Amino acid sequence: MTARRIFLAATGQNRGKTTTSLGLAAAIVARGHRLGFLKPIGQRYLVVDGNRADEDAVLMKAVFDLPDALPLMSPVTVPRHFTTDFVMGRIHDDLGQTLVAADRQLASDKDVVLVEGTGHAGVGAVFGLSNARVAALLDAPVIIVSEGGIGRPIDEIVLNQALFERHGVRILGAVVNKVDLAQSPHLAEVLRAGLARQGIELLGCIPYSQFLANPSLELVETHLDGARLAGDSGPGRTIGHVAIGAMQAEHAIPLLRNRTLLITPGDRDDLVEAALDVGAEDGGGGPRVCGLLLTGGFRPPDRLLERLRSANLWTYLVETDTYRTAEAVHDILVKTHPGDTEKIETIIRLVGESLDVDALLARV
Repeated sequence: MTARRIFLAATGQNRGKTTTSLGLAAAIVARGHRLGFLKPIGQRYLVVDGNRADEDAVLMKAVFDLPDALPLMSPVTVPRHFTTDFVMGRIHDDLGQTLVAADRQLASDKDVVLVEGTGHAGVGAVFGLSNARVAALLDAPVIIVSEGGIGRPIDEIVLNQALFERHGVRILGAVVNKVDLAQSPHLAEVLRAGLARQGIELLGCIPYSQFLANPSLELVETHLDGARLAGDSGPGRTIGHVAIGAMQAEHAIPLLRNRTLLITPGDRDDLVEAALDVGAEDGGGGPRVCGLLLTGGFRPPDRLLERLRSANLWTYLVETDTYRTAEAVHDILVKTHPGDTEKIETIIRLVGESLDVDALLARV
């Protein structure tokens, strides 16, 4: 039996393509299908055992224990200066043939191959391998992933649809991620009607989750220059809520809930003590405080440092002021990593509840 292929494309960066891939892959595996995962073009890559591999291929291999080698799952990666070298004629490899050969080998013993594109339909056109052309080469129908709203997602999806159809690629439908159904329960109905007017089926809306949008403590450490004073970032320790401590401690305590990262100047001993006093309490989904991000370069006194270390409360000191620090945390591009087990479980549940996978597979 020939493997069925599904190509996932997004309308832009951080729209939810990897989230959709994880949830859809889990549903496919849960139904007993042999899964293959292909990331044809990798722009964000890691070096594993001496080979470059896209980070999404590394993620999917780890989460689902896929047997295929990473160079097969991620056949083409784009290192620095690749685009310039290609445009200037310094790269002569037949990249399209490389992708097709990897796809055929990967699909030879699979029931379903999930192909994850890179960005919107036109990404990669500069070196002749736009997502639209890759989907055509692999004869893979496409799901277009966008994010919440009404006008913007519909406009973006229609724009991407045009390029895919120009390459003769069939559109299975669209998925809209980060939809605030709690605030706008009728939004799915509006999106479905709006897309239907363009001849596009809405396959599902994935609800917005603040938990999924937040970075882990480990990611904060990676992105912010500073020094850890206490505790352990550990893998998968995701922030549930962010609070800025700029008020008296008694007023700040109600804000400390569900794994709060408290951002406060390092000389606010009262707020540090308040976090220590209530931090370990259950905040409805975990400890009330998961960590302290101390700003301004102010180091707490030794007596507080001893308490922080004794409590094993993650504490990170940065030189920037509170406003710039909070802004930097907000701007972190959150990517899911294999160690983010709770996030992955949440993603699988949300996507599984949002998409009719059986109906989708029947159409491929």
